[in-house]
Order: sequence, then C-alpha cells, then structure tokens
Amino acid sequence: MSDPEKELEMLRHRIDETDSELVRLLLQRRELAAQVGVVKRDLGQPLYVPEREAMMLEQRRQQAAGMGLSPALIEDVLRRVIRESYQQQQAADVHLQDKNVVVVGGAGALGRLFVRLFESAGATVNVIDTGDWALAEAYCSQADLVLVSVPVAVTVDVISQLPTLPPSCVLADVTSIKQQPLEAMLAKHSGPVVGLHPMFGPQQATLAKQLMVACHGRDEDSYQWLLQSIQRWGAQVKQIDAQEHDKAMSFVQVLRHLSTFVYGAHLAQERVDVQQLLDLSSPIYRLELMMVGRLFAQDANLYADIILSDPHNFQMLRRYVQLFDTLLEELEQRGKSDFVQRFADVREYFGEFAQRFLSESQRLLDTAGDAQQIS
Repeated sequence: MSDPEKELEMLRHRIDETDSELVRLLLQRRELAAQVGVVKRDLGQPLYVPEREAMMLEQRRQQAAGMGLSPALIEDVLRRVIRESYQQQQAADVHLQDKNVVVVGGAGALGRLFVRLFESAGATVNVIDTGDWALAEAYCSQADLVLVSVPVAVTVDVISQLPTLPPSCVLADVTSIKQQPLEAMLAKHSGPVVGLHPMFGPQQATLAKQLMVACHGRDEDSYQWLLQSIQRWGAQVKQIDAQEHDKAMSFVQVLRHLSTFVYGAHLAQERVDVQQLLDLSSPIYRLELMMVGRLFAQDANLYADIILSDPHNFQMLRRYVQLFDTLLEELEQRGKSDFVQRFADVREYFGEFAQRFLSESQRLLDTAGDAQQIS
C-alpha cells in the first residue's frame, strides 16, 4: 500500500472514531434532555420555551463562527437534535388528575389525539361518539371540560344536542372555523367557553412547536388551566378574535387547499407522469409536489367542509380566479413589461418578508436536498 493510500486509510479511521464520538455525545445529550423533561414536569413548565431555544442556537452559532465552522451547519444539526429531544421529554405529565374530560368525537383521528393527551395528564376521559349519546348526560354532568371534536359541517348541530353542563364546566371546540361554533357554544352553555383551532394534524407525536389558536368566548380565567395544559404539552397558544380568525383562515386554508386541489386535478386531467416530474424536479418543486400529493392522501370531506364552511369564501375565491385570468391575459396580450411591473408591485407589498422567506425556505431546501429522491 502506497503512502497516500495509508494516509487516506488513517484519515478515514480517524473520521470513523470522530463519528463514533459524536454518536456517544448525542446519546449523552438525549439522556440529559430526558432529565430536563422530568424537572420541567415537576416545575409545571412548558415543553417548548422558544426564548431558551433561540438563545441557545445563537450562542452555538457564535461559537461556531469563532471556530471557523459554518453557523448555518451547526444550527441545522442542533435543530434536528432538539426535535429529537422534545420527543424524549414528551413523557407522562400528570397534572390533571382532578379533571373529568368528555371528548365528543373522541373516536375520530383528532379526537383520539386529545384523548391520549388528557389521559397522559391523568385526567378521567370519557368519549362520546356516534351511538353513544345515551351516555352523554351522565358523562357531562360531572365534566370539567367538554371538548367537541367533530367534522366542521356538523359542529354546530352537535353543540346544540349537548345536555345541560355544570356551570363551571369549560365548553370548547377544535374545529377550523370559529365564529359559528363559538356563537353556538355561547348560546348553549352559560359557563366558560373557548374556541380552539389546532394548526396541526392528528399524526403529531408531540405538540412541541405546534400552534393552537384560541378565541375567547366567556369567563377567560376559568379556562386558563386548559390553555396552560396545551402549553405544557409544547404548543404555543395564539389568541385572536373569532371573526379575524375566520377571515385569516380563508387565505391560510381555503385558498391554499382549493389551489392545491385544482393543481392536482389539472395534473390528473393532463395525465402527467408524476414519477417523471420527480425525476426532473429541483428540491423546491419536489416539496411543492409533495404538498399536492399530501392533500390527496387525506380525507376529501375535511377539505370540502373547510371550503364550504362560509359562503363568503366563494366571493374571495372568485376574485382570485378573476385575477388569475386577468394576469394571464395581460401576459399573453402585453408581454413581459406588465408582468415585471406587477411583480415589482407585489414585491413591494411583501417588503422585508420576501427576503426573510427566501432565507427560511433555503434552509428547508437544503434539508430536502439531503433526502433521498423518491424513485
């Protein structure tokens, strides 16, 4: 074996030893994170503390820069390690052992998630689902919380069928529209009421870094224990007026879901070879295509109900279609100059968000580029 070959073999051996040491250190960090989770539960602190994470990442970025390492590389590695740490810390956090919880729709996917969360916190949980309404009065008579987790199209009707609740019982829902369910709950129950919208799906292993929207109904102090539990599970709670929430969701959900549906329907109508698109795609297009496929892997009724939830959605959607047609005509008839001007106008609207989104999306793309291409 020549000297260069021996040197290469030696260097590879040292890399293997270094990688092995990294694995050992990651195990040590995981064990420390698990201990942190125990202490957090004893102190009643939330799983996710954004200020602490941001400070730690900035310190490590500065340390990396001082050592001649890429701060972005260190941040990417640490973010992946931190995500694993949150799963290690997501053990039983028993703090609701004195609560009786009723989950209406608890046999559904999202309902099961909340049943699991409340049971892990020590609460007594009863489920009301199709065929269980004979038990509703007995379950609800002792409830500290009745959580309605049913399809949005039937939420108001289900709320109206609830039996009389104890005055101190919290009545809450977890549907994607808020104004109509909130009004129905306020009319049904004279006690504390809050509307919730989980901005995550039922497949979440942990609520760390997830978002829960809360819309105030009545007697805010009496449902703080519920919001505090959600925060202890790792989610951030964003409070907003119900009407403002629904207006924002027309863009966050309705417009995005329908646009994605139409794009997927167009691919199907054109009989496009999806595998060929993947084979020829950049990381950003692969992510976009995955978001389209993700929609069609889920329940059509869910998306139809969201789009149909408010007649005003169609007015906004028709304005979108009209603008699409206008811009297409401008591009076809007037050429490049009008498009460039429109582009500049929209860029001005986005302002500093444009550059921010560029930077944040690049981090996602770098991660996606490391993944094995679908074949």
